[in-house]
Amino acid sequence: MDEQLLADLKARLRITWVEEDTDLTKNISRAKAYLSNLTGASFDFSKDEWPKEILLERCRYVYNNAADEFEVNFQSELARLILQVALGKVGVISGDETVS
Repeated sequence: MDEQLLADLKARLRITWVEEDTDLTKNISRAKAYLSNLTGASFDFSKDEWPKEILLERCRYVYNNAADEFEVNFQSELARLILQVALGKVGVISGDETVS
């Protein structure tokens, strides 16, 4: 799945070279952690298209050194995502189990 997210992110950023793949993959991992921390849920980005769009946009902002502007510009989308998670419409709410 990460390969597809990487391909989608590269398409969004119009990147055709492979030299940045490692950094972009780390960016995707950090964006997943960001969304998980924000919502308390995990997502299947192969099925949940809307959270995937938010993930890709977060990555785009970070890539362009504008991470500080992301929450301001996506405030309503993030609030809606939190609500959709709370209603059980997207994502799987994380339990108290520890991940090792």
